[in-house]
Amino acid sequence: MVDHRQRPARGVVGRARRAGARDRQRREEQQARDRDAGGGCPRPLRDTARVEVPELLWTPSPSQIERATLTRYQNWLVQTRGLRFESYADLWRWSVEDLEGFWSSICEFFGVRFEVPAERVLARREMPGAQWFPGARVSYAEHVFRGKPDGEVAIRHASELRDPGEWTWERLRLETARIAAGLRARGVTRGDRVVAYMPNIPETVAAFLACASIGAIWSSAAPELGTRSVIDRFAQVEPKVLLTVDGYRYGGRDYDRRSVGAEIAAEIPSLRRVVRLGYLDGSGWEPGFLADAELSFAALPFDHPLWVLYSSGTTGLPKPIVHGQGGILLEHLKKLHLHLDAQPGDRVFWFTTTGWMMWNFLVGVLLTEASIVLFDGNPAHPDLNTLWELSERTRMTCFGTSAAFIAGCMKDGIEPARGRDLSALRSVGSTGSPLSPEGFRWVYDELGAETWLFSTSGGTDVCTAFVGGVPTLPVHLGELQGRALGAAVEAWDPEGHALENEVGELVITQPMPSMPVGFWGDDDGSRYRDSYFDTYPGVWRHGDWIMVTDRGTALIYGRSDSTINRGGVRMGTSEIYRAVLAVPQVLDALVVDVPKAGTQGWMLLFVVLRDGEELADELLAAIRRRIREDCSPRHLPDEIRRVAAVPRTLSGKLLEVPVKRILMGAPADQAASRESLANPEALDYFVDLREAREREGNAG
Repeated sequence: MVDHRQRPARGVVGRARRAGARDRQRREEQQARDRDAGGGCPRPLRDTARVEVPELLWTPSPSQIERATLTRYQNWLVQTRGLRFESYADLWRWSVEDLEGFWSSICEFFGVRFEVPAERVLARREMPGAQWFPGARVSYAEHVFRGKPDGEVAIRHASELRDPGEWTWERLRLETARIAAGLRARGVTRGDRVVAYMPNIPETVAAFLACASIGAIWSSAAPELGTRSVIDRFAQVEPKVLLTVDGYRYGGRDYDRRSVGAEIAAEIPSLRRVVRLGYLDGSGWEPGFLADAELSFAALPFDHPLWVLYSSGTTGLPKPIVHGQGGILLEHLKKLHLHLDAQPGDRVFWFTTTGWMMWNFLVGVLLTEASIVLFDGNPAHPDLNTLWELSERTRMTCFGTSAAFIAGCMKDGIEPARGRDLSALRSVGSTGSPLSPEGFRWVYDELGAETWLFSTSGGTDVCTAFVGGVPTLPVHLGELQGRALGAAVEAWDPEGHALENEVGELVITQPMPSMPVGFWGDDDGSRYRDSYFDTYPGVWRHGDWIMVTDRGTALIYGRSDSTINRGGVRMGTSEIYRAVLAVPQVLDALVVDVPKAGTQGWMLLFVVLRDGEELADELLAAIRRRIREDCSPRHLPDEIRRVAAVPRTLSGKLLEVPVKRILMGAPADQAASRESLANPEALDYFVDLREAREREGNAG
């Protein structure tokens, strides 16, 4: 348990606390001036109409508020630093203005142990180039295992291959130590890269923690990812060791991956060793790999790389995003305790593969006193009841999923609580894409009014969500509850003015510790700067449309580079999908706006229909009517076409921009990496369509 008693302030934490006390009067005076000027925002806002408050779906009870770690943290700030905040909005504002005070408080509240203390919290504040905790040495893995009782369960797991099982902390510690010893015996030392082509199983978690304990740099990909996509990712980081599996089972079918592993190894010259886990045949790690040893932890510089994640790979070569040990440690301690509210006895699940940042995020739950639940397999096999059955069996308290999964359950008429005991389920999390208001309502209709639904938005780039769940705030239909502490999120117009109650570019105006250390191989930082800082110098542009309301809630409208502008009216594609998918005959949809000379663009809507349905005039009219009424008459598609499937990534994201590029003339293999897709054959239709238009002399 975290010790919340007041204790002497030492080193950088103590200096930051004293600095915070000296600055308190200045901050309060500034806040008063801000309120007088119009709501306390750091930049003047345009005069805008107040956004109507949507339906209230959930309010935390007094006991839930009292129990929340966020409440304990706020009480601790009062007791130890004399900082009292009347609302979450006030706490958030302090967290993004007094960065040193906030992040030093996170270190102290959660008892972060620095082998060597930092000279200060933030030596350089600018972006890019912020320098956090210079001189500090720390271990992410040490904080995972610290104080964990041997006999308590760390991991519950299930898959299509194995019977459900549990790993205690004793077993996880032992397996991590044995894998670390095996890696050291194969020459792995601090700074070496270890890549894993492995599924979402406990052995993969142990392998990652083994790397982190050594100071080796981890990178992973799901075994369903194709050979070229894996090579495109792993070859960039020049790994020394590849961990792989013999195969996996998905949708009731076995997939042998031995030859794929060999092909990957043959294409990466830096590899010195390949180590295989017999997952499909049940034989375990290859003989001679594991070695008995005590688990030890290397004390590493704060920004020493912990892992390399990759952008989705839908356009060009995936970006190898490097995150530091210390930055991820602090961000996940904050996010998973204060926002996810993971507590002792909780069992946290998120459906993910090892190739999505949500796997890294889920593993981070082990920094709390909750356990995690893993699932490897097809969530729709034999049907979409599978994960709800897992929820009942494991007594899940947090069910993490995607908006696409919830939409699928809605379409298939799934009733999660029918015939099941889901009484342990306290919360449902949704990410990956915007959750529609209908999705919000479905969760409350099916799981009950006491469920805390938190929709979140963030990204691989920071390995966290910077807008989403706040356990002490209410949930309104279609809205994200608030901006995360320490995340200075705003909506900006093209000129760099902050917006309220208007849709704008999602920007982050102050540095966060979990922002990338850089991109691997990007020695001069040019690729990193071009990715986030080319639009607003010194300010992170994330690439999403967001609206922040005057109540502090937020709505995400999809990617800003796929938003459709008609006569100055910008509309996120998620709004169009909401309208189209409300038509009963439509199962899925994709919309793109292709530039066409002399026009405002050519808007094409592609729909997937239920079996037996035809795209006849009556249905076309119903779709157009729904868009006109729910969205805007300006956003009626110029053409509606039926397709067998719309292309999605392995994490369920639509390929709007790649499809647009294909229709504009880009070769398909440059627009999208087929092996990063869940259904690569779905691209063929759009290639054929472009070629047909070119033959007709109408390539737009």
